Amino acid sequence: MTTKPDLLIIPAWLRNSLLALCTAALAACSTTSTTQQGTVGIEREQRFSSLVPAEQLRQGAEQAYQEVLAKARQEGRLDTDEQALQRVRRITQDLIPATAVFREEAPGWDWEIHVISSEEVNAWAMPGGKMAVYTGIIDKLDLSDAELAAILGHEMAHALREHGRERASRAATQQLAIGVIGAATGASQDVAKLADMTLNLTFNLPNSRTQESEADRMGIELAARAGYDPRAAVSLWRKMSEVSGGNPPKFLSTHPPHDERIQELQRYADVVMPLYQQARDG
Repeated sequence: MTTKPDLLIIPAWLRNSLLALCTAALAACSTTSTTQQGTVGIEREQRFSSLVPAEQLRQGAEQAYQEVLAKARQEGRLDTDEQALQRVRRITQDLIPATAVFREEAPGWDWEIHVISSEEVNAWAMPGGKMAVYTGIIDKLDLSDAELAAILGHEMAHALREHGRERASRAATQQLAIGVIGAATGASQDVAKLADMTLNLTFNLPNSRTQESEADRMGIELAARAGYDPRAAVSLWRKMSEVSGGNPPKFLSTHPPHDERIQELQRYADVVMPLYQQARDG
């Protein structure tokens, strides 16, 4: 004989909490349809939370960035390689004017980049264009200027596309959910400061595969428009694969599989080759 399973009875307090959660989450999110297409065509719709205003996040990123720089300075690892620093800043300055293709106001941002002496193969960008490159990625991969431009363009694309704000919005919504349920059960949950959230997003929580693919495509276009061979992105990835034994470095851990990524990089390098040739001829 079979018996029917008992119906799930949801307590009134939990039902009300979930309803409040859904209402609050919907109210906290706004949808933006991007116009940042460029030649590579970036059209994905993005969701940002009103709990994470762009300007406040940039202020939080600035605070977090200064904390990272202060720690590296105290340890004697900040901008100690003068040659690498000047090289990185020269290429960054070449790339900045091209950012207007994706965001008209971006060339006027307070872009900033430093070099941190470390064996780690790493580079990153915080919201608003606060960036760092580690000497490990330059030295271990023996980067050409075009390959370094591919890395810098990739990281700048994350800032242009506000990928950090996207991830912060998801985190804020999750915190909101915890707060609503916690209030119903008598628990408490502190909300992290945006500076702390920025540090966590930069160093602990990887970008999504979609975000990384967008940064690849936009980075290739930025490099091409600045006069750097976009095909260097392909040789860069091959070097990374060799150094990491076939696995991407931590900061690229959510990228597509090796072969798939190589094909995508080659495809978009071909798309932007006319931009590179125009920049070189001009």
